[in-house]
Amino acid sequence: MEGIENIIDRPSPNHDARPDGTAIDILLLHYTGMQSAEAALDRLTDPNAKVSAHYLIDEDGCCYRMVDETRRAWHAGVASWQGATDINARSIGIELVNPGHQFGYRPFLGLQMDSLINLATDILSRHPIPASRVLAHSDVSPDRKEDPGELFDWESLARSGIGIWPADAPTTTEIMKFSEAMRLLAEIGYAAPEDTVMSQSARNVLLAFQRRWLPLGLTGALTPETAARIREVHSKIMSA
Repeated sequence: MEGIENIIDRPSPNHDARPDGTAIDILLLHYTGMQSAEAALDRLTDPNAKVSAHYLIDEDGCCYRMVDETRRAWHAGVASWQGATDINARSIGIELVNPGHQFGYRPFLGLQMDSLINLATDILSRHPIPASRVLAHSDVSPDRKEDPGELFDWESLARSGIGIWPADAPTTTEIMKFSEAMRLLAEIGYAAPEDTVMSQSARNVLLAFQRRWLPLGLTGALTPETAARIREVHSKIMSA
């Protein structure tokens, strides 16, 4: 694999065939949420666990390949994006070693990010994945997942040509109707409910959006800054 040195094969039995005619158009990023890389690798290669990913990147930058990209790895679970629900069928999943919110969440290290950039660049050279479809697990599963979370550096990824990132901070604030916010979030891709007032599902979607696009504002509320960022991200994605 060009651009990735010393990739280690650690095969997982947890995969099956991709459906015929389904294009690979999502790159999905996760954290492992476990106390060590070895514990994560053991689980992702355990046939009884029935979970896997295509790749895992340790904090020292070491990259493991568990499932061939031609196969459907089992990493997304119950998920959706822009109305599609079989996210595993159309995605490549990368796990990043990090203890996650349960075991002492911490920033992602430089060697790990460098390895991710190299791997993702290589993947994108072979699959026509749009920049707007480089996604977080929390994007596609806002009711269940938080990863890779608010400490993940999406901006540096975008500077390397992977994914998108708007301005450093919203340049304006905005008062937005709740129903319009849900509509724009749905057009971006989130499974946003058609609610006119706050619900748990709507809060989860807003929190997932903030984890990805406004990591210093994790309120789960439609703040003026969140409204402005929703408008900004929507405009960027729709014009891509």
